[in-house]
Amino acid sequence: MIRNIIIGILVIGVAGTAYWGYQEHREKTAVLIHAENSYQRAFHDLTFQVDLLHDKIGTTLAMNSQKSLSPALADVWKITSEAHNDVGQLPLTLLPFNKTEQFLANVGNFSHKAALRDLTAEPLSDKEYQTLKALYTQSQDIQNELRQVQHLVFKNNLRWMDVELALAAGDEKADNTIIDGFKTVEKTVEGYSETEFGVANLNMQKKDENFKYLEGEKITKREAVNIAKKYAGLGEDSEVKVTENGKGSDYGFFSVTLKNSNDITASMDITKKGGQPIWYLLSRDVEKQVISLNDASNKAISFLKENGFENLDMFESAQYDNVGVFTFVTNENDIRIYPDAIKVKVALDNGNIIGVSASDYLKSHHTREIPEPAITAEEARGEVNPNLQVMEQRQAIIMNELKEEVLCHEILGTLGDDTYRIFINAENGIEEKVEKLKQAEQVYEDVV
Repeated sequence: MIRNIIIGILVIGVAGTAYWGYQEHREKTAVLIHAENSYQRAFHDLTFQVDLLHDKIGTTLAMNSQKSLSPALADVWKITSEAHNDVGQLPLTLLPFNKTEQFLANVGNFSHKAALRDLTAEPLSDKEYQTLKALYTQSQDIQNELRQVQHLVFKNNLRWMDVELALAAGDEKADNTIIDGFKTVEKTVEGYSETEFGVANLNMQKKDENFKYLEGEKITKREAVNIAKKYAGLGEDSEVKVTENGKGSDYGFFSVTLKNSNDITASMDITKKGGQPIWYLLSRDVEKQVISLNDASNKAISFLKENGFENLDMFESAQYDNVGVFTFVTNENDIRIYPDAIKVKVALDNGNIIGVSASDYLKSHHTREIPEPAITAEEARGEVNPNLQVMEQRQAIIMNELKEEVLCHEILGTLGDDTYRIFINAENGIEEKVEKLKQAEQVYEDVV
């Protein structure tokens, strides 16, 4: 009898373990499929945008009306911005692709500055038309190379997840059709001389998006593990896994995974230089809310102070189920620096920090020379819809469509039942961005 009971318990245990393993496998597979679909979409969107770019530049060459040329060049600028966004969603962080991105930045800068000009009073020069012709030819070369990669992806049913794994493992030298294809694209663009753009004085250099502003000494794997343990608080007996990424790179990082006896997992990417958290995630269920969103925001503020993040404004907060999500940006002399953004997730059951995203902050935070605005706050208000009821106004630095930092007048106001945040360029009065806010209440004090 006892023997049968023991056998029954063992069978149930094995079945339960098998079911748990099956569920884990299903969840992992779902995540991988989602990532693969995202990569495939971004790649095919990039190919489509480069096709559009080539066609649109060709259209501008055929135009004779300066009135039609400005909106056409604005379309070129928009297409390059969307292509930039698609490149940013591909797993190419460790694969040099800066020449192609610089080409897109050059095209965007040229078209943007030309589109903003009064082309009726100051039409394109012969040199600028030669630049357009060169861009048309070069975009066709890139188009052809990307189409070749696209053809091979379809023909051989290639997976982008294999690219990500190869790059993460430092195995990009292996035979990988997609990696080889993008290296060919990069080599093609490298052959273009900057003088062909004809407007080198327009500062077309691509911004370095790596962690070049980091300070501090390089850390070891052991130090990375200690940092992760400090964040996670899962105990010293946690199972540890460490992966080193970007060997030999100035912008490398350690990926640390911790798992305790209760199967709670914490994952973290930590910069080699300075030991800063790129992102952190603690995976556990948050079943019941115990603390308020306001108390959770104070937890997030204390956490940032304890970890050396200072002079921050909390400008946005939201609650998703039983988790509070708070966004902070740098405040420098009452000027908001929006590129310096950190997100913190707080569990509303016990106030633990269960998520941090500091990548944007680490890439952009540095000492800036902020110019004096050329237009006044009153003049900026004159550029917005006269029906807007202005509630708050301040100066802010944002990223424009060309990924350039620009000083703006930030105006918060209401129109009917909706609240808007509007950014007016402090140099030329252009309406850089308009955002419709999901929540009317915003926090505007310096909290960190």
